[in-house]
Amino acid sequence: MSQSNQPTINTLLQEDRTFAPSPAFVATANAGDPEIYERANEDYLAWWEGWAKQLDWFNPWHTVCEFEPPNAKWFIGGQINACYNCVDRHADGDRRDKVAIVFEGEPGDVRKITYQELKDEVSQIANGLKALGVRKGDRVCIYMPMIPELGMTMLACARIGAAHTVVFGGFSSDSLQERANDAQAKVIVTADGGWRRGNIVPLLKITQEAIVQGCHTVEKVLVFDRIGKEDLPDDGFYVPWSKGVRAQSTECACEPMDSEDMLFILYTSGSTGKPKGIVHTTGGYLTSTYATSKLVFDLKEDDLHFCTADCGWITGHSYIVYGPLANGASVLMYEGAPDTPDKDRFWRIIEKHKATILYTAPTAIRAFMKWGNQYPERCDLSSLRLLGSVGEPINPEAWIWYHKVIGAEKCPVVDTWWQTETGAIMISPLPGVTSTKPGSATHPFPGIAIRVLDDDGNGPSITGPSQTGGQDVGGFLVLDRPWPSMTRGIFNDPDRFEKTYWSRFPGKYFAGDGTKADADGYIWLLGRVDDIMLVAGHNISTMEVESALVSHPAIAEAAVIGKTHDLKGQAIAAFVILRAGPHYDPALSPDEAERDAFINELKAHVALKIGAIARPDDVYITAELPKTRSGKIMRRLLRDVAEGRALGDTTTLADPSVVNSLKSQYEDKES
Repeated sequence: MSQSNQPTINTLLQEDRTFAPSPAFVATANAGDPEIYERANEDYLAWWEGWAKQLDWFNPWHTVCEFEPPNAKWFIGGQINACYNCVDRHADGDRRDKVAIVFEGEPGDVRKITYQELKDEVSQIANGLKALGVRKGDRVCIYMPMIPELGMTMLACARIGAAHTVVFGGFSSDSLQERANDAQAKVIVTADGGWRRGNIVPLLKITQEAIVQGCHTVEKVLVFDRIGKEDLPDDGFYVPWSKGVRAQSTECACEPMDSEDMLFILYTSGSTGKPKGIVHTTGGYLTSTYATSKLVFDLKEDDLHFCTADCGWITGHSYIVYGPLANGASVLMYEGAPDTPDKDRFWRIIEKHKATILYTAPTAIRAFMKWGNQYPERCDLSSLRLLGSVGEPINPEAWIWYHKVIGAEKCPVVDTWWQTETGAIMISPLPGVTSTKPGSATHPFPGIAIRVLDDDGNGPSITGPSQTGGQDVGGFLVLDRPWPSMTRGIFNDPDRFEKTYWSRFPGKYFAGDGTKADADGYIWLLGRVDDIMLVAGHNISTMEVESALVSHPAIAEAAVIGKTHDLKGQAIAAFVILRAGPHYDPALSPDEAERDAFINELKAHVALKIGAIARPDDVYITAELPKTRSGKIMRRLLRDVAEGRALGDTTTLADPSVVNSLKSQYEDKES
């Protein structure tokens, strides 16, 4: 979809509200003063080298960076171990008795694990993996619930130099088999089950199905007893945790790893085709996650960092395990769903454990809005001092709700943009430095350069505030120079790597997203380029129409797609979820005239907020939207529904029945 010559995008939804950091936050902020951007940009290699020097290395590097697109190498010649930096240097120092992990299971069980205890348990798992034949350079597939042993197993792999590939514990046996085979995994580490909404997820059974289907390189399966129902065959292939781990020594030396040695593979499902095995290496990835954790979350010694992601996704890798633990922080892990046993579970967890930082997704925030303010308002959230957002672009009104209801208007909100492929946060406010605008990720992280390019590859380079010449600029989001945590490729598929990310603008990484930078230099993510609609010759972002809908007091969440239209090229169709509250509810009021009046009200609201060109042709009220298990809305499937096509791949959906229900509703209306 063309992004050049697009005045419509630049004059659509406007946001003029700004929030300056409080003087009290400024006084203690890790980021320091606003000149941090200029200092980082003057010599970005020296900037990143300074962060790398804060980690512990076995041997120093001789070259900071070599970059021949699409291939980069960082801290060449240096030797390091990620587990040592996340565990040993704290356990062997002043943080020995500091709590590293606070865990709460969905049934209510709580564990607190100090850095010394973490070192002991990680070492036992590492020795257990060695006993199963795992060696430096091997791959280990991890398929576990969101429990401490998941993070510990990741660290244990890093400790002995084996690359891990974590498969989200909600994926099917087909997905597990495909990823284990592609990674050529030697061992699968799983559990007998996990808890989700009061039910047991049968992880061992699913693993056994994958093995029967054919995991060709897997030699052993190590099974943690989470729910006490191991029931393992006595064949030596399935190894219980009690025998394979708990009997092991707590002494296990960390393997010196070359900076460019592989740390992990993480598979992204993508919209079509075979999942991509995104490769991250050790030294650069750890440097970026360490730096971004320290500055974006303003980590302090007494913080408790609650990231609600699962370690099956990159957010859990970077901002539950590697980034915070490299900083010696305390992290909070929760196993289950946010609405079990009630819709206040996250808020009860924050209240109970006195979490100070909350990092969650816009889809979750909009769900909280839908459920109503009464749930957070009956809990004490006064311990919170910083809020973060990750995933899809956050709508301005969801940002405001988060700021007011959860943050009590005192917590900075850091809206972050990054990807599995980038490894770490690329665009974000710096708390204590950046004045924020609701819905904007603000500026590139210091040391990062982005460009906003038109079809011909022209556009400004942005490395900090106020670099657009006082004008709005819209186009493709491109990363302009190397950064330490950039992916080193797609596992065993270099041609696909180059074609997917580097072919559109040769020598530059194209993230696949559309963006605009406003006159003040603030960056606004518009979603995937595929989600830019061409309506009567005007490029219109789905994100901006969705934000206009969510600004209506009755709407909690919206998904917008463009469908084929004979005259306009594309027409706008919107799917909306209602908030709890005193407004139209089709379940309570089936009257068609009342429904039509409400839908017309929503259409008029969008036209008022953006302009008549963005008025939706169709609005559908739904209880749920099709989302992946990481919370991203699958607009591709909504387009399939709207175009009357056969549904595409639904295996990565959290609830495949949602899209079938929408399809029936859509077909009923069309008929």
